[in-house]
Amino acid sequence: MATESRIEWTEQTWNPVTGCTKISPGCKHCYAEVMAHRLKAMGTPGYEDGFKLTLHPERLSQPLNRKRATTYFVNSMSDLFHESVPDTFIDQVVDVIMQTPHHTYQVLTKRATRLPEYFANRSVPENMWLGVSVEDKKYGVPRIDELRKVRAATRFLSIEPLLEDIGCINLDSIHWVIVGGESGHGARPMKEEWVQNVHNQCTAAEVAFFFKQWGAYGPDGVKRDKKSNGRALNGKIHDNYPRSVSL
Repeated sequence: MATESRIEWTEQTWNPVTGCTKISPGCKHCYAEVMAHRLKAMGTPGYEDGFKLTLHPERLSQPLNRKRATTYFVNSMSDLFHESVPDTFIDQVVDVIMQTPHHTYQVLTKRATRLPEYFANRSVPENMWLGVSVEDKKYGVPRIDELRKVRAATRFLSIEPLLEDIGCINLDSIHWVIVGGESGHGARPMKEEWVQNVHNQCTAAEVAFFFKQWGAYGPDGVKRDKKSNGRALNGKIHDNYPRSVSL
């Protein structure tokens, strides 16, 4: 079933697909992979194969059964645009999104090149936010241009984990940016100046900025528990969301 999420920028998670494969440095310490193996050990239905990519058609109807409006992060445990997910199954996910306009759906992918291919002859529902992960210059930044090729009401970037200074980025037609550091075993540090660079660009471009967490390393570069490092940037919590945008 869809579950309440502890991810700061969403309300519920909906996983019609689980499992994935690594394609870039941001995947190195994948939280979903760790969680999938834990759920398998616990005997949780749907995770019998651990983190092997698995389609769950029985979960497609979950949002249809919820009458109260909510925000879903789609496939927090996978990537909807993974090369092993057929277009026909993505079609079914999008159809559910279209049938439930009272919900908002946040879809995030690292397979950005597939976005303009899939949506070449399909429309993006107004309540479907499309986003790409941007962890570094080599792999992450080029995904932004692929996202921009798709005509979507809301486009967003998840710059988490931020692994280096990504320099100047083109935020044209981007409506929301999330930034966060890495946590968990083997977490890599995130420097304050890297975050500030992104925040400054969002401010200049009038793009909504959401700072999710420092992660395992605080702004002082000291490693400690995530809760102690907190979510404040320059003493302020940034919980901004995109405004409604007309195509």
